[in-house]
Amino acid sequence: MRLIRAFGLAFAMYSKIPMPRQEWNDRDLEYVFCWFPAIGLVCGGLYLLWWRLAAFLGLSAALTAVVCVILPLAVTGAIHLDGFCDTADALASHQSRERKLEILKDSAVGAFALIGCVCYLLLEFALWYQAAVDALEPWVPAVVPVLSRSLSGLAAVTRKNARGSGLLATFTKAVTCRQVRWVLVGWLVMCAGGMLFLSLPLGGAALAAAGLTYGYYYVVSRKEFGGITGDLAGWFLQLCELACLLAVVIVGRVMAL
Repeated sequence: MRLIRAFGLAFAMYSKIPMPRQEWNDRDLEYVFCWFPAIGLVCGGLYLLWWRLAAFLGLSAALTAVVCVILPLAVTGAIHLDGFCDTADALASHQSRERKLEILKDSAVGAFALIGCVCYLLLEFALWYQAAVDALEPWVPAVVPVLSRSLSGLAAVTRKNARGSGLLATFTKAVTCRQVRWVLVGWLVMCAGGMLFLSLPLGGAALAAAGLTYGYYYVVSRKEFGGITGDLAGWFLQLCELACLLAVVIVGRVMAL
């Protein structure tokens, strides 16, 4: 029952998918991250369904790309993009570590957050547009949301929290068993194996991009913030998905030459 309650709690907290109301306690929080990558399965499934429908209806590449940008925002309520924007503001401030953490908690949207968000969405649209123009198979990109959440969840339960408070800290403090980490590692292994099986060059490119992004996340979060927070986790997730999509599109173009 705890796993079932954790499933509902994960989707209730990290998605806009309606879940039945239920009573839960701190013990239920322990397994929330086991189900975090499952939200990526929903996003990936919607990518595939929309891609096939757009091809069947003969829709334009622009419309196909726009919906691909909107789909994950609709599923998650843009919770991770919000973290991306807050982190963009904090990093651009060039203030002390303590001040950066204060900026992360500030609900106001700064100029750098707006600029970063616009640039991110424009680049993501351009990449999906190029993928549609090239008639790129969406199988590997559809696995990326699962991969990014597996990495984000694993970092959350293994890395130091910069503040020791907040939503992410509440969930990670409840994790007291190694099984949660191994479940997330299992998600990672399945993602990696699935990507390489679907396409060795495209899957390899996406995995390399994810690994580089994770390394960047590790260095920046440790140096600039002294650990991770919920906003930083969202920032990483968004960067990881964009980097993987960029790698897949570039390698796809090279293969088509």
